Amino acid sequence: MDRNDVSWRGYWVACPTPYGEDGELRLDLLEALLEHYIEHGIHGAFVNGTTGEWFSQSHDERRLVAETAIRHVGGRIPVVIGCTDYTARSVIELAEHAMSVGAAGVGASAPAYSRPLDDEIVAFFEDIAEALPHAPVMIYNWPPGTNVDIGPELASRLVEIDPIVAIKDSTGNFEQFVETTRTVVDRVRVMGPFMSSAGYEALKQVGGDGFIGGGAILDDDDPRFWEAHWRDDSAYCEAHSERTDRIFEKLWLPGGWRGRFGHYQSQLKAIMAMIGQPGGTVRPPRLPVTNPDKLRQIREILIEEQILVPERTGATGTAA
Repeated sequence: MDRNDVSWRGYWVACPTPYGEDGELRLDLLEALLEHYIEHGIHGAFVNGTTGEWFSQSHDERRLVAETAIRHVGGRIPVVIGCTDYTARSVIELAEHAMSVGAAGVGASAPAYSRPLDDEIVAFFEDIAEALPHAPVMIYNWPPGTNVDIGPELASRLVEIDPIVAIKDSTGNFEQFVETTRTVVDRVRVMGPFMSSAGYEALKQVGGDGFIGGGAILDDDDPRFWEAHWRDDSAYCEAHSERTDRIFEKLWLPGGWRGRFGHYQSQLKAIMAMIGQPGGTVRPPRLPVTNPDKLRQIREILIEEQILVPERTGATGTAA
């Protein structure tokens, strides 16, 4: 398998997993959220990734989330299930289940915590590939969670493993990202930070396939970026990139791994509540953003960037 065996491209959402106030899975909200994304033109979904808080779920819960998402989407967009875990054996168990219930593919980062060496990372993905020869695999490069960063040389080794067909590159090193893309884009789909001003220039120069964003707070506008790119509408892409840069600077820390007012998932779900998306809340170890001053600052930014329209807010500032 290689990039030509899948059609993955465009703006994909790294789908949050909604929880209730007591930490229970809210599968009804998950279905409503996926429907919202599809209605707004999202091109694909990555479920049970970092934004999906896989780390606070049991394996049974991860299977239930995967089944729910795949069943509800019903093939309307590709759904790739995140199967990241500490061992290849655990990844394989989750991936086998995901493929058996209709996933378009599976994704995994290098093992967390253990800080594996390059040869160990290669062996890890070789074990997964041997057990799942017909499952399209997306490598997920996530240095904040793994303490390793997959650069061009290692990426080039990994993409030679069949059935790896894509890489979701979330490195904080932009120059490395561009070089990795240049090195592997002819062999696998590359999903990464192409939607900034610098990223759009890189996209035009070296190619690329899409971006998997943590949530989708701009609704239609993010998928429209890619549709504009495909029809060579650079004016829209440049304007959207400038807006993305501005919003990112106001809301997220460099590298995008944490919000300025709370951890990534916590701040995202606070934003989702304000704009009326069915995101529920976070589950420990994440804590919700409850500080009134922080919530006020978030709300002011959303209004300033026309993500939240004042006329549609009630006394609490949430979307009516």
